[in-house]
Amino acid sequence: MQHLFSPLIIRGHQLKNRIFSTGHMTVMLDKDGYPSDRMAAYHQARAAGGAGLVIVEAARVHASGIGSRPAIVAYDDGCIAGYSRIADACHAHDCKVFGQLSHPGRELSEASDGTFAVAHAPSAIPNERFHVMPRQMPITMINEIVAAYGAAAGRMRRAGLDGVEVLASHGYLLSQFLNPAANHRTDQYGGDRDGRLRIVREILAAVRLAVGDDMVVGMRISGDEMEYDGLEADEVLEVAAALDQEELLDYINITAGTSSSLGGSVHIVPPMAVEHGYVAPIAAAIKARLSIPVFVAGRINQPQIAEQVLAGGQADMCGMTRAMIADPRMPTKAQEGRFDDIRACVACNQACIDHMLRGFPISCIQHPETGRELEFSDRGTVAVPRRIVVAGGGPGGMKAAAVAAERGHDVTLYEASSALGGQVKLAQLLPGRAEFGGIIGNLQHEMTLAGVKVVTGRKVDRDLINELAPDALIVATGATPFYPEIEGREDAHVLDGWQVLRGEANVGADVVVTDWRGDWIGMGLAEKLVREGCRVRLAVNGITAGQMIPQYARDKWLGDLHRLGVEVMPYMRLRGADGDTVYLQHTTSGDAVLCEGVDTLVAAHGHQANTGLEDELAGWGGEVHLVGDCLAPRTAEEAVLEGLRAGVAV
Repeated sequence: MQHLFSPLIIRGHQLKNRIFSTGHMTVMLDKDGYPSDRMAAYHQARAAGGAGLVIVEAARVHASGIGSRPAIVAYDDGCIAGYSRIADACHAHDCKVFGQLSHPGRELSEASDGTFAVAHAPSAIPNERFHVMPRQMPITMINEIVAAYGAAAGRMRRAGLDGVEVLASHGYLLSQFLNPAANHRTDQYGGDRDGRLRIVREILAAVRLAVGDDMVVGMRISGDEMEYDGLEADEVLEVAAALDQEELLDYINITAGTSSSLGGSVHIVPPMAVEHGYVAPIAAAIKARLSIPVFVAGRINQPQIAEQVLAGGQADMCGMTRAMIADPRMPTKAQEGRFDDIRACVACNQACIDHMLRGFPISCIQHPETGRELEFSDRGTVAVPRRIVVAGGGPGGMKAAAVAAERGHDVTLYEASSALGGQVKLAQLLPGRAEFGGIIGNLQHEMTLAGVKVVTGRKVDRDLINELAPDALIVATGATPFYPEIEGREDAHVLDGWQVLRGEANVGADVVVTDWRGDWIGMGLAEKLVREGCRVRLAVNGITAGQMIPQYARDKWLGDLHRLGVEVMPYMRLRGADGDTVYLQHTTSGDAVLCEGVDTLVAAHGHQANTGLEDELAGWGGEVHLVGDCLAPRTAEEAVLEGLRAGVAV
């Protein structure tokens, strides 16, 4: 780790290592749109965990950039106090803090009151993803926007930040000006590359004037927007080289993708199906032309990967945002050589970016303390240890056991099967989901560190509870597949997803997967079976496959299924089956839909709670906490969060 933990000096500011948290929306603002105490605590946790640099999320420099999605209001002085709290919290741990300035341009669909917004852009060229037709900015507004960037940067200086990053990535306003497909202007802000660069130059000059000579000024840009009419790598390379030659930047921060299309937006927060460190070669090509430091981010979730990027000369700093969402102390653990103690991000995107896109504060399915630092940062040690029994070794049970033992209790976890992990053991068998299995190892290691005793192959029942007489019982017994009423089932070959993944039955050549939940399972089973040579029809009881999973993961997966030839049938309700036909019903028209020539029906219809132990304990009278799917079938996120809360409550 000699490269990762070497310092980097930029304009007189020494970053203690090469790990930084990229600007990312947290949904932790106060009612006025300013950084809150919750946001300060969130960033402080990463600083305390050893990050060398925190870049605070994109702030709007002008009222025309405010929409329904929460963003920092940086166009009035009210933001200064919140930024100061973040700066003070991070500086206490020798961590530098940069602000980030932005305007969405045409990537603005809704106003804060839910009406369609007036989006402004270089030209009236529509946005594909949000179906927005923007209004072309007049020159007077361009001048106003340039001045607004400078004024917002000045506020960040007054707040005590160390630098300012101008956002020109992901298809937002400045990348729209740079992109000839989005900028059709014929005045001084359009035409050739020089004209399209004008507003960027003017903004960087205004920012420098506002912050003085001692603050760092950088820019984030997508090295390749990875979209059919997006900025391409060679164009971005020339833009970066021009800005470097003009000495307008202290560093450049390379990412990938664009908000303007579904395919391009996958790269904003790439899911686990995307290769680790895949943006680094793009950054390397830019670094070879530049004299300033180059930052990079994109699926760098382990310190070993970051070290390889740095040692290979591909970049000078590595953005490891989700890695520190999953484990805020990752940098310190890596520097101390405690690699086995690192809770590795699995890029599920479920509690981080998916929360943000739905307007909720971000967190982590493995580490729900993230985003809840004010609630859980100091759990304390119990004065009087108690004997705690945990029934069930899935994610919820493991988290509950680890937290309770960490607080000083005597904890024993019992798992009925021979191995820990619950449904994660099956989820990791789906195509492209092997990384998800890391949750098992991470939580198991947390239990080991906390001193939890684990007994496998032993089901908890009333007799065992009477024998052990624990002070408290945490029930995390999970769920089993739910089968709806299927008329004619006795004449058809019907399997559930668990049977398919466990290899417990043969699957025919022509398969219909009926997917009630619209989550990972139906899509994963469809991909698994088509890759095994089956013809697959995926009948979804919803508006699209993957309706219930994080957007970027869903969109990537839908593209893969299309490429593989899976026929996706939305709005489908399962009604029955016989020897070679599956009978469906359109959920809105009510019309019958027949799938003929079917060998096997795979029913992915969710789960039902395993309440056996709860029923056995009726009248027991002891302290009982229910966690996860045995309470109500949901996801690993709820199980782990409830495990945390149970571990704190006992």
